[in-house]
Formats: sequence, structure tokens, C-alpha cells
Amino acid sequence: MVTARTARSLFSVCVASRPWSVWTSVCVGARWWEARGRQLYGAGAVWDSRKQASAGWGSRHQSTSAGWGSKKHAAKRKIQLQTAELMMDAEMEQQLAPLRASCKEQGDLVRKLKAEGAPEVDIKKEVQELKARKKELEDMILKLSPADTFDRAKMNDLIKRRFFYDNSFAIYGGITGQYDYGPMGCDLVDNLLAEWHKHFVIQERMLKVNCSILTPEPVLKASGHVDKFADYMVKDVKTGECFRLDHLIKQHFEKVMADKKTSAEEKEALSLTVARLDGMTMEEMNDLMRKHDMKSPLTGNNLTDATEFNLMFPISIGPSGNLKGFLRPETAQGIFVNFKRLLEYNQGKLPFACAQVGNAYRNEISPRSGLLRVREFTMAEIEHFCDPDDKNHPKFAQVADTEMVLYSGCAQMDGESAKRMTIGEAVHGSGLSSLGLLSTPAEVGALDRYLKERSYILEHSPSQADLVVWEALRQPPPSDLFHASRWYRHLSSFSERERLSLPGEKLMLEELTGGRQKGMVANETLGYYMARIQQYLLRIGINPKKLRFRQHLSNEMAHYACDCWDAECLTSYGWIECVGCADRSAYDLQQHTKGSGVRMCVERPLKEAVMVDSLAAQPDKGIIGKTFKKDAKAVQEALTALTIEQAEQMDKALTEQGEYELSGFKMTRAMVPSFKREQKKVFVEEIVPSVIEPSFGVGRVFYSLLEHSFRVREDDDKRTFFSLATVVAPIKVSVLPLSNKQEFVPFTTQLADALTDLNLSVKIDDSTGSIGRRYARTDEIGIPLGITVDFDTVNKVPHTVTVRERDSTQQVRMPIEEVPLTIKNLADGKTQWKDVTDKWPIFTSQETTK
Repeated sequence: MVTARTARSLFSVCVASRPWSVWTSVCVGARWWEARGRQLYGAGAVWDSRKQASAGWGSRHQSTSAGWGSKKHAAKRKIQLQTAELMMDAEMEQQLAPLRASCKEQGDLVRKLKAEGAPEVDIKKEVQELKARKKELEDMILKLSPADTFDRAKMNDLIKRRFFYDNSFAIYGGITGQYDYGPMGCDLVDNLLAEWHKHFVIQERMLKVNCSILTPEPVLKASGHVDKFADYMVKDVKTGECFRLDHLIKQHFEKVMADKKTSAEEKEALSLTVARLDGMTMEEMNDLMRKHDMKSPLTGNNLTDATEFNLMFPISIGPSGNLKGFLRPETAQGIFVNFKRLLEYNQGKLPFACAQVGNAYRNEISPRSGLLRVREFTMAEIEHFCDPDDKNHPKFAQVADTEMVLYSGCAQMDGESAKRMTIGEAVHGSGLSSLGLLSTPAEVGALDRYLKERSYILEHSPSQADLVVWEALRQPPPSDLFHASRWYRHLSSFSERERLSLPGEKLMLEELTGGRQKGMVANETLGYYMARIQQYLLRIGINPKKLRFRQHLSNEMAHYACDCWDAECLTSYGWIECVGCADRSAYDLQQHTKGSGVRMCVERPLKEAVMVDSLAAQPDKGIIGKTFKKDAKAVQEALTALTIEQAEQMDKALTEQGEYELSGFKMTRAMVPSFKREQKKVFVEEIVPSVIEPSFGVGRVFYSLLEHSFRVREDDDKRTFFSLATVVAPIKVSVLPLSNKQEFVPFTTQLADALTDLNLSVKIDDSTGSIGRRYARTDEIGIPLGITVDFDTVNKVPHTVTVRERDSTQQVRMPIEEVPLTIKNLADGKTQWKDVTDKWPIFTSQETTK
């Protein structure tokens, strides 16, 4: 018989092959522990040791390799895709299995070529083949999917009729890619941003800036936008109409494939070509256009050869026109160039985050898809600056259990579907590997979950492996981590002598857990913001079944990025990127250091002082002052900031050539007669912070929210409305007097004033239409709650009114004095409608006459 002191060791079983393992004991003692579990926890919480033993419940976790694929923005998917992936049955999966295997085979080939350092042209060819196979898989998923019933035309009719937004300058014919927001649209966007401000800026204690839209050319030259921010464009040779080349080719091929005369073989060939478009060079696309004799889709005229078109709006700043610039293509650069001021404001400490909300401008060649691709749009961006060697987040443990749908680069390359997992598992892995080095709150939290998942009980028998974990903790876990605290107290109850005599081999913690392994998400800070982004999107009303996070494939990410995930929402246009969350490393600050000559760095204390070589410029301040006048200070700062390599290079140039350009200033030997080499003791080191950037496309979030909240009444398909979450609804409550008679006015005014005093937006509709028609009108613009002042309100004491909830159309009657606070609590999310119906009776009819 296995005793309670020898039956179970949570950590020692992690390496079953070791001779000291109690694996066999656990299996032999399974029946005893099953009975013991019933005594301690009851039949519903029995620890099934047989199942855990057979599954290798302590085996070392093998983390997923980050073998990332290569593919720029994936083609838009039809709306059925997500539903299909969530609902595929065994028969459907059987049909998809060969296609998934084909994708995996090609993905493995791409990985192999990259690992072997194969020529770029060979890799590119195989990536295009991988994309074609993915397209074939997705087409089959679409074919097996149930038809989607979303009616975009109905929603657009409601949007236009109630003026949520419309084309700019519509009375002059409108301009493609530019939109004006109406009263409801403005209020909805304001509420989205107000909630964003509370969720991120307030709760995360962020700094905020509001920077200029007019950006000088050198700033965007340093950031890379001047040289790389371009698309391929062709023109109608007669009218000058411009077309984005990849869009033109895709539309032309889709038209040919829709033609019944086109053979199946031709359709398949064209489909594969469309799938490979994103990987083609300008010359390859140009050849494709000429081969298929493509014309202007508007006039049928010939088209010019392709050229690169920079997507920024050029401007001239000032009356002389000598200072060139651009309308900013993103808000982030304003934060980067102010980094030193922000760091100083934050008392020189890392980490810190800065947020900015504002408009950005991109001169799209062919805007389309409504608000999804426009020339002027609102962005809400956050730049989180942190130590490049420590990207852990102090609050990660708070979100570690957040479940998310993640579509990793590996899954995309292997033809697999997105997977649901916690962000803790995505960052640290699962099982023992999630414990890492047990030096962060998240890793200690992972220990608590590890113990909880194994139905930890006090009578288990520790081993040396348990002791390794116990010693690594250094201090007791927080009391709110119940399972870890209980286990720690149990280990602490042993004397030192008893601990030394525990069975098993003494291992290093890294041997037990595998060390701090990297999961599919690069680091805690990136994972923390991904979880917070999801919490925000769900709070404002995004449908969780139509939300996923997709990892960028390697050729989608900038060369400097460590990792990047997009929060994508499923709409009638397919999966659209609404929020990007990227680890941009230190690239931006390094580029602006090079461009401006101002060092964008932070001083980090060293554990011990070190001696370093230095080469300092010995300037003649008098000559520099006379020569550069107001710029003398900037020159002095640039000289002070020289690294030893830069100083050696400058000294050599001044000796051989007599002059040297430093941050745009021409320096001569007379200005810097000498350089002094010396050793000095330093107590700090300079580091360039890494940047984690969540970037919200507000217009895209706005549009996705409208689609996800659009509804049609089951009993009347002509009655459409927006089921907007109360927290973001443009108007929180309507007040509807049953009649426009004078006797209703005092009650209507009393309610409206009381609600307004609580900062709630109110709409009074005292028109002569029926109450049902007026309910429908308020539903259309998403008003979640409606108060009806009826004859019972006027004729009976105490005075009462009905409160109606938009989605269920249920009504309750309550005293008029109770209404303002009830509405306030509902609007703030402190109370749910069920709480109201539990307190007040459901109302079904009312007096319509005196």
C-alpha cells in the first residue's frame, strides 16, 4: 500500500525517465488517492491520478517554435470563414485534412530554406506557392461554410438615413475616401475615445501629448516614411485617372473568373496568380498587366507603366515654400521626437507609456471599402518605452488567465486554424515551462495555476524537485494565490533536516522548468497590451466570436520588429485589422538619434562601477559660438554625444580632409583642435529603450462595432437598429411622453433635467407619432433605454413611469424618483437589466386615455 507520505510529488514526476521518479508509485496508488480525494473534496472534485499519470502530467513542456512564415497582408476573407472554422464537424475536417497537410508541407519547406540561408529569390518562389495553397484551403473552408445572412445594404441605408456618416462634400458629388461624421457618428466616436482614455490612459497612468500634424521632411526621412511608404500606381494615358496596380490586376482577374466562358483550368491559374500578387515586384506586376492587355476599368483606355507613389501628402511650410514637409501619416512620430522631454517629465525612469489621439493622412491611390481605407482617419496610439533587457510587465499576472483566439505565424504556415488559449500560455507556455525562473509575479501566478490544475492536496509527499521550486521563490507567495500559498506553507513545515532527506535527485531550476522559454508571443509587455486591447474591444461591444489576434508573418513585419499581432474583426469585408500591437524594438529612437544628433537614451545604473575608455572632443567654444551663433548649443551637445568610434572617425577626417559634417554642421579643425583620450569610472550605462506600440484605427473599430451591433427585428424585417453597448451609445436614454398634451410636460422636463444633471445624454421625442413608431426611431440610433411618461404617470400617486430596454423590448414600471439613478447605473455598467427586472415588475400594458 502506498502511504500518504510517499504517494505524490507534484514536481518530481516531471522527468519520468529518471530513476528517482515516483511515477510508478503514483500509478500504483491511483485507487487509494481516488478514495482519499473523495474524502477531502467530494465526488465532484476527485483527482484522477490514473488519467494524469497516463498523460504525463508533469512532463516537460515543449514550447512551440517560432518558425514564422512569410506573407504580406493576407487577402480579405469572406464573412463565413470564422463561423466555418468554429463549427467544422469531423466529416468537413476529413475533407480539409489533405489541404491542411499540403500547407504544412510547403510551410516546412519555407522554414528549411530560411534556416539554410537559401537565396531570397528561391524563398520568395516557395512563399508564393505557400500562399496559393493557403488560398485553396480557405476557398474550401468557404465552400463548406453556411451562407452568411448579413445584409450590408440594409445597414448602410440605416447609417445614411440617420446620418452616422456620409461622403464628404456630397452635394458636389462627394470625394472617394473622405467621410463626414454626423451627430450620432460624432457622439459614438467620442464615447469610444472616452472609454479608450479611461481604459488605457487613466488605468495605466499614461502620459499624453498632442503633437503637430504638419511634419518637416527630415523627421519622416529619419523614420523611413519618405523612402519606403509607397504603393505601385498606373495611370489612364488620356484622362490621367490613377489606379493602384495590385487592386487593378485583382479586379481584372476576378471579372475574368466570373465569366462563364472561362474554363476551370484558367480560373485556377488566375486564382493562383491573385494569391501571389503581394509577393510580386513592380516589374512582375507590370509584365502581368501587359500580358493580359489590361485597360482602364473606367474608360477602356491604355495604361502607363507602373511607378512608385509615396502615400504621404506633401506640403510647403511657411510662405517661402523652402521648408518641405508632409501631413503626418501616423501620430507615433510626434511621441518619439518628444521622448527626451517625456523621460524628463517621468523623472528619468522606465518603463512609461505615452498616448496620443489625432488624425493622420495617407494619400491612398484607390480608397475603397467605406471607412476601412480612407485618406484621413483618426488614430489612437500608445508608445510604451521599456528596458530592452526586461520586457516583463508588473501587471501581467492580472491578465494571464485571459482567454484569447490567437492565429500564430506557425498555424498560418501549417494550414491550421486559430487556437483559443490564455495569454499566459501564449507568452510563457503551459505546464512546468510556464514557471520560468519564478522571479516575476506572472511566473508565481503560473505556479498557482499549475498546482490548481493538479487538484493539489496537503498530504502529497514532496521530493527534491519540490524543494528546488520552494527555494527559488525566496519569499512566500501572495495570500491571494491560494494553492501556491498552501503548498509553500506545507514545504515550510518541514525541518531543514527533513528537507535534506527528501527523495529524488537535486536539480537546477532551469533543468526542471526549461528556464525562461519564449512562447508564441514575444514578451509579457506585448502580451499584456494584447489582453488589454481585447478587454477594451469586448467592453465597447465587439462580438467575441468575431475577434481574433493574428501574428504577422516574417515578411509582413518590418526588419526591426521583434513581434507583431493584429486584433482583427470579422466583417462583411472579411477579417480587417483594427488594432496593431507591435514590439518595435529600439528602431524609432535610434533613427531619430541619427537624424537629429540628439541621443534618445536612458541611463541605467550598473551593479558595479566599471572603467571605460573615452575619446572626448576639446572644442574651441569661441570659434563655435561666432560661427554657429544660435545653433552653437546644438553643436556642443552633438560633440558631447559622440561615441568613441564617432570621435575617432571625426578626428581622422579633420586631420586628412580638414572638415567634417556633424549633424548637418560643417566642422573644421580650428573648431575642434584636439581630442583627449582617457579612462573614467562610470556608474551608469546608456541604453536605447524598446517600444511596444498598440495602434488603434478608430474608424475601423467604429465600423466593425456598427456591423457587430446591427440587428433586424424578428417580427418585422423592416425594423432595423443598432444594439450598441450602453457605455458607448451616443444617447443613453430617450424620454417619450405618450401625448404632446401640456399635462405631460412637467414630468418630461423633470426627468430630462435630472438625467442631464447626471451627465447622461437625453433625447426627448414628443412628436405626434405612435409610441411604437417612436420606439423604433430611438432604437435605430442605438438608444439603449427609453422612459415613457403615460397617463398613469399623470393620474396616479406616487407618480411612476415605464423604462424600456431596447434589445429585449421589455418594460418595467418604477417610481419617477428612482429613474435617474437606475439609468445612471445601467449606463455606467454597474447594474444589468436583469437586476432591474428582478427588482421591478415587468410591465405589459398601459392606459392610453384619461
